[in-house]
Amino acid sequence: MPEPAHVERHFLASLTVRDVVIGMADGLTVPFALAAGLTGVAVSPGVIVTAGLAEITAGSLAMGLGGYLAARTDQEHYESELRREVRETHDLPETERAEVAGILRGFGLRGPPLRELVAAISSDRERWVDFMMRFELGLERPDPRRAPVSAATIALAYLAGGLIPLLPYMLMNEVGPALAVSAGLTLAALLVFGAVKGWLTGAPPLKAGGQTAAIGGLAATAAYVVARLAGAP
Repeated sequence: MPEPAHVERHFLASLTVRDVVIGMADGLTVPFALAAGLTGVAVSPGVIVTAGLAEITAGSLAMGLGGYLAARTDQEHYESELRREVRETHDLPETERAEVAGILRGFGLRGPPLRELVAAISSDRERWVDFMMRFELGLERPDPRRAPVSAATIALAYLAGGLIPLLPYMLMNEVGPALAVSAGLTLAALLVFGAVKGWLTGAPPLKAGGQTAAIGGLAATAAYVVARLAGAP
């Protein structure tokens, strides 16, 4: 009887999810804390919205720039290590072959199969260097388009997240009720966002949603307390 067709489903956009998590989590918590802190110092909804929009604009730009620099740093680190490995395969070939053999022994290879595979890998310099980058250093070649994409993803996620806690202040005339609605919306958004993140990455959605809401809620509460203390007369 033939075996049933096996279809593997792997999630391959973990870096994009990471960027969305970074931007959305900060976008939900920081503007909420700012708005909540300003609510306690008797300002109007218009002032809170203006301050919140200014913070979202500055925050999204700063977070996007941070994502860009982080991705560029990964690219530069990879290229630096790549140049070093190419140089070592030219200057220290026997040492590098011994390192290949050591890595393969970790997979259980011994004797003639080990020697044959070491010879095969080291016969092609590009393949040899790629092997060392992956299995000695644990580095994968970064996508050269990663930096601008990461920057845009983080910035847009921050912007989207930041508008959620500000929405009640845009639609309501009293800051007290607006704060209550903003807190509820922020918590609900954290739950939904965490559940979706868990579903995409293979984690239990309910557990992931609860963890995200708990962590985001603690961060928002801490920021809110600091904002209230800083704004207290």
